[in-house]
Amino acid sequence: MLLIGNGRVVTRDAQAPYFSDGAVAVSGETIAAVGPLAQLQEAYPQAEFLDARGGVIMPGLINAHTHIYSALARGLSLRGYHPATFRQVLEGMWWAIDRKLDADATRKSAAATILDCIRMGVTSIFDHHASYGEIPGSLFAIAEEARRLGMRCCLCYEVSDRDGAQKCAEAIRENGEFARYAAKDPSDMVKAMFGLHAPFTLSDATLDRCVRENDGVTGFHVHVSEGMDDVYDSLRNHGRRPVQRLQDHGILGPKTIAGHCIHVNPAEMEILCQTETMVVNNPQSNMSNAVGVSPVLQLLAKGVLVGLGTDAYTHDMLESAKAALCVQRLNACLPDVAFGETAQMLFVNNARIAARYFQKPLGVLRPGAAADVIVMDYKPYTPFDAHNVDGHMLFGMSGRQCRTTVVNGKVLYRDGAFTLVDEEAENAAICETAQALWGRLNG
Repeated sequence: MLLIGNGRVVTRDAQAPYFSDGAVAVSGETIAAVGPLAQLQEAYPQAEFLDARGGVIMPGLINAHTHIYSALARGLSLRGYHPATFRQVLEGMWWAIDRKLDADATRKSAAATILDCIRMGVTSIFDHHASYGEIPGSLFAIAEEARRLGMRCCLCYEVSDRDGAQKCAEAIRENGEFARYAAKDPSDMVKAMFGLHAPFTLSDATLDRCVRENDGVTGFHVHVSEGMDDVYDSLRNHGRRPVQRLQDHGILGPKTIAGHCIHVNPAEMEILCQTETMVVNNPQSNMSNAVGVSPVLQLLAKGVLVGLGTDAYTHDMLESAKAALCVQRLNACLPDVAFGETAQMLFVNNARIAARYFQKPLGVLRPGAAADVIVMDYKPYTPFDAHNVDGHMLFGMSGRQCRTTVVNGKVLYRDGAFTLVDEEAENAAICETAQALWGRLNG
C-alpha cells in the first residue's frame, strides 16, 4: 500500500474534484481511496507514505499522439536540409531519419521518449512509429522498452507506400502481428492500433490490404489533412476529400484516431462526428511545420471527440495545452475563446480517448482507476481552489515541475530522480546511438 499525500489533490472526478489537504491511497495497480490526508492516514496506518511536500497531486497526463521515431533528432542538423514546404520537411528530415533507424535506434528512441515523458508527468502515450530501416519486430521492441521503464502505451506502425511494395508489406505485417499480440495481453499496459501514414502516401489497394490484415482487431491511427498535399492528392487522384476517402475504405470509427485534421471542411467534420472518429490536435507541431491551425472549436461544437497530442514536438502536455489555447485565440481573433475547450481536450477528452483502449479509467483519481499519479512542485502565490485549477495549470504550471511520477502503482520517478534505472547510464547509451545515427544521416 502506498499513500501519496500532503498536497492539494486535483482528482478530475466530478463527484469529489478537489481536496485542499488530501491524499491518494494506492493498492497494487489501482487507486483504493482518495480523500483528506488525515482520514486516509487513519484508514491506512501501515501504508508507505510518499510526501508531496505541499505540491499538487493529480492524475498522470496522457499524450494522444506522438512519434517515438523522432526522439534522436533533438539538436540534429542535416547537411543540405533547407525545407520550403511541408512535403520537404517530411522528405528531408523525418523520412530520412526513419529510413536509417535500425532495431537499436528504435529501442533507444523509445527509451529517450519514455524517460522524458516520465520526467514531465506523462504516464500514457499513443505512439505512431516508423522505422523503415528495420521494420520487423520494431513495435515489439518498443513494447519491451515500455515495460522495462514502466510506461503505459498504445502503439502502431506507420504504413506507407513511399518506400516500395516490400517495405509496405512489412509494415502491414508488423501492425497485424502486434495488434493480435496486444489483444491477448492482460496487463492493461500495452495496446495496439493499426497505423497509417497519410492518405496521400497510401493507394486504395494498400488501404484495403490494411483493413483485411486488421480484420476488426483494433482501430486505425492515421494522419489526416495535416498538409494541403493530402487534400490535393485526394481530390486529384480519387475524386473525394481525405476524410471521405477513409470512410469509403472502412477506416473511420469509434476506435480510430485521425491526427491533425487541419484542412477539413464542414462535410468532413460531420463524417468524423457521425462515425465517432477521434481527432487529436498537435498545435506546436502544426505551427512549426507552417501547415495551419486545426478547426478545433468547430470540431468540438459539432460533437467530435478532440484530444491533445504533441506530435513529438515536446513531451510536455501542459506546454502543448498553452500553445493550443493561444493559437486558437489567435486564429479566431478572439481573446475570450478556447480556455474551456483546451482544458477539456487535455484533462477530459484524452481520458475519454484512452477509455476506448484501456480497461481501467485513466486521467482520474478515484477508487478503481489506474494508479497513475503525479506530483507537481507547484506552490501558488494566488488563491488555488476547485474553481480555478485549470487557470493555474494553463498559466502557471509546466511539465518540468513534475517531481514524482507513479504509473500502474509503481513509483518510477521520485523527488526528481528515477527509481528503476540509472539515468546517466541510460542517457549515455542513448547519446551513443544518436551519434551513430547522425553519422549515417550525414555520411
